Amino acid sequence: MKAFIEDYLKENNAYFESVSEYIFNHPETRFEEYKSAAFLAEACENQGFTVEHNVANIDTAFVATYGSGKPVIGFLGEFDALSGLGQKPNEVSYQPTENDNGHGCGHNLLGAGSFAAACAVKKYLEKNDLPGTVKFYGCPGEEGGSGKTFMVREGVFEGLDIALTWHPSPSNSIMSLSSLANYQVYFRFKGTASHAANSPHLGRSALDAVELMNMGVNYLREHVIEDARIHYAVTNTGGTSPNVVQANAEVLYLIRAPKLDEVDSIYKRICKIAEGAALMTETDVSIDFDKACSNYVPNRELEEVLHEKFVETGVEPYTEEEKSFAENIWNTLTDGEKSSFVNVMKGFGYVGDEKEFEGKYLSDSISPYQASEQVLKGSTDVGDVSWVVPTAQLTSATSVLGTTLHSWQMTSQGLTTIAHKGMFRAAQSMALTGLEMVTNPQRLERVQQEFQAFRKKNNYFNPIPQHIKPSKFKKD
Repeated sequence: MKAFIEDYLKENNAYFESVSEYIFNHPETRFEEYKSAAFLAEACENQGFTVEHNVANIDTAFVATYGSGKPVIGFLGEFDALSGLGQKPNEVSYQPTENDNGHGCGHNLLGAGSFAAACAVKKYLEKNDLPGTVKFYGCPGEEGGSGKTFMVREGVFEGLDIALTWHPSPSNSIMSLSSLANYQVYFRFKGTASHAANSPHLGRSALDAVELMNMGVNYLREHVIEDARIHYAVTNTGGTSPNVVQANAEVLYLIRAPKLDEVDSIYKRICKIAEGAALMTETDVSIDFDKACSNYVPNRELEEVLHEKFVETGVEPYTEEEKSFAENIWNTLTDGEKSSFVNVMKGFGYVGDEKEFEGKYLSDSISPYQASEQVLKGSTDVGDVSWVVPTAQLTSATSVLGTTLHSWQMTSQGLTTIAHKGMFRAAQSMALTGLEMVTNPQRLERVQQEFQAFRKKNNYFNPIPQHIKPSKFKKD
């Protein structure tokens, strides 16, 4: 099985790299990934999958299916980019592109790698005339949109036996940590415009309300749990004229905590602060829920299988040219990024210390697996999938040690041979894990038993209200 998958991926290496390249060269932000989604969906059809478009009433979401019967193996693919991270690829200096968008989180690799894994499993089932179904999920809007949470709300993942996915990073490890649940909410204030010098007493400043709200929330930070995170962006200052009392202003809050009930509690307190700011300024406030996601629930049985296949796959040696490029990227990092590179990797499930990396700039080994009760200080909409389907994730080294996500360095490395080696490493590991579930029903049963035991003790509710629709990225 391993030889078959390895040979298949090598034979189709150029094809899957071209998929990654297309997505990289057409960077689109959340729920506007029209070119990338259409390209990937057509690629699935060309590979013999049947594609359902516009799933969950999202233009850029799709599901590609091959086969029939049990088990049903799902691979999650992403392809959205980030605003402000346009960068020429394969460069060791900051060189922004005319297109402001860029794949600073490696989703061109994520989508292409999961697609490659799905194709490899399909080919094996086909070649060996085995029962089973493989599904590739085109999941848009992970960056600030919680696309998968909307998809879960609409039942898109029903019937899956397991879900597998991965994420690019500097580490080779199982992503065994939970994540932070979150709410994203707009607070919109409306006041009264007036001449700021001639008749300021007649004006009621919405911008003052935003500033007072932000000040109140800053005082709240001392009185929330340690693992909570509260971020905000002022998305409408009311204009650029200081001689006008601003009648409209808006602030967007992202509230995170380890559990949804903790997020909800903090959210309600922030709503009270917003209402207080409106009272103080004699303005009106409207609160508009934008999106949310749940914490990630690791399935330990499935993680053990994924790690086993990850170790079997191993790390292909790096060339001297790749090592030289890596050193040049390393030299662009700040002292803080260099000194904390291991801590970043530990957030992705890495177990160990920096000793194994002495004199190196790339991870060339697979981290031992250790189930962790710690919480990743970030969020992912994979969390909601993990509440309805047994789910496991790995991270594969596609970038230089110390590279942070959402940086120009991450974008620059998105088409390197280093990145594509990591992509195929992830694809092979996930494909072998999926096939293990097909050929070894006892292991699949253990995975299912763990999931069912968890759900018996933990109820799930989708955190996005039914009337909320996905929101596209708003530029200034």
